[in-house]
Amino acid sequence: MGSQKLVGVVLLVVGILLLVFGLQSSQSLGDQLTETFTGRFTDGTMFMIIGGAAALAAGAFLTFFRK
Repeated sequence: MGSQKLVGVVLLVVGILLLVFGLQSSQSLGDQLTETFTGRFTDGTMFMIIGGAAALAAGAFLTFFRK
């Protein structure tokens, strides 16, 4: 396994974990109250969701589409 594929797999795992934690965080009482009053989630939750999606996309690219 090449180093790019290894980095890709690590990014895939990190991206999945960040998405799971971000989505769980979005269901917490504090985030639900913040969303009710402001219409958006807290910054920490958004960073986890966006960062997880970006890491997942980069990992998928490095693992499956790059030679």
